[in-house]
Amino acid sequence: MSKRIIISGGGTGGHIYPAIAIANALKNIDRETEILFVGAEGKMEMQKVPDAGYKIIGLPVRGLQRKFSLSTLKTIFKLLKSLYSSNKIIRSFKPDVAVGVGGYASGPLCFVASKKKVPIVLQEQNSYPGITNKLLASAASKICVAYEGMDRFFDKDKVLLTGNPVRQDLVNVESLKADGYKHYNLDPTKKTIVIVGGSLGARTLNESVLSSLGVIKSTSNIQIVWQTGSFYKDEMQERMENNNISHLHRHTFLDRMDYVYSVADLIISRSGACTISELCITGKPVILVPSPNVAEDHQTKNALALSNKGAAVLVKDTEAKDNLIQNALDIVNDESKLKELSTNIKKMALNNSADIIAREVLKVSN
Repeated sequence: MSKRIIISGGGTGGHIYPAIAIANALKNIDRETEILFVGAEGKMEMQKVPDAGYKIIGLPVRGLQRKFSLSTLKTIFKLLKSLYSSNKIIRSFKPDVAVGVGGYASGPLCFVASKKKVPIVLQEQNSYPGITNKLLASAASKICVAYEGMDRFFDKDKVLLTGNPVRQDLVNVESLKADGYKHYNLDPTKKTIVIVGGSLGARTLNESVLSSLGVIKSTSNIQIVWQTGSFYKDEMQERMENNNISHLHRHTFLDRMDYVYSVADLIISRSGACTISELCITGKPVILVPSPNVAEDHQTKNALALSNKGAAVLVKDTEAKDNLIQNALDIVNDESKLKELSTNIKKMALNNSADIIAREVLKVSN
C-alpha cells in the first residue's frame, strides 16, 4: 500500500531543494506515494514547491527573535496559530510519516505529528544542527545527517550518515568541459577560477574582486568567471564601467552550474550546506568564505568541517577583501595544492543521498 508523507521545512534554498529531491526520490520508488509539503507563508518554498509539481500548505510561523519585544509576542501568536493549523493538516492528510528538513517552518508540523504518534524523520544539512532539529531530535525515529560526528548532538542510534541531496547531474561534470568553455566563451588553454556567491550575490566576494582589479589585470594567463548576483547587478555594472578586463568574465547569474563546475580549476564560494555537498560531489578545489550573517554561524562550522581535513581552504569574511584573490591566484598556479584539495574533498562526497533518505523514510513509515 502506497504511503502518505508530509515534508515540512523551508525558508531558504538550502532547505527547499533537498526537500524536493527527497520527494522526487520517493516518487521514483513508488509513483503512487502521496506527498504534501508544509512551509512558511511568504517564503520561497511557496513558489518553488508548486513549480516542482507538489502541493504545499503555508503556516504563518516565523523565526524567534533573540531579544524580547512586541514582535516576540506576534511571533508567539503565529506559532500558536501554526500549531493549530498543523493539527488540522495532520487530521486531514493522515500521514504515515512526517519528514522535517530544518528551518522554523518544520517545527510546528513535526511537533504536532509526534504528539499524534506519527513517526518523524529529520534531515540535518549542516555540520552544526539548527535549533528546530535540536528541539525535535528526541521525538525523531531517524536523523539523516550530512557530516560525520553528529552523534555529538543527537542520539547515535538515530543518526544515519546520508549526505545532502544534490543534483546527480553534477557527478560527471568533467565530461562537459568542452561545452562549458564554449557556453561561457572561455579559453580552454587557461586556468579558470570561478567565484559564486549565490543567486543574489555576496558583497564580500564582489568587493574582493573590485579591490584586486589591478592584480587580476596583470595576470592574463588566468581567467575568472565572476557571478555578481542579481542584488548587485546595477552597482557592479556601474563600478566596472571603466574597468574592462578581457579575462574577467562578469555574470549576474550563471545559468548552467554543471558547465561552470566542469571548467573550474578552483572555486571561490560561500559555505552553505547544499553548496558544500555539491562541491564535494564535483571534487573541485575550493576556497570557502563563510557568510557571517547566518543563524548560529552555520557556514563557518560547515567550512571548518572541510578545512580541518585539508579538503578546502578557509578565508574569513573579514580578511577576504585584502587577500582572497591573491590567495586564489597562488593556489590555482600550484598543481600539488590543487591535487591535494581535490583528492581530499572527493573523500567527503556522499552520492545518492536523496534515494538513501527516501528509503529510510519508507522504512520508518512501516
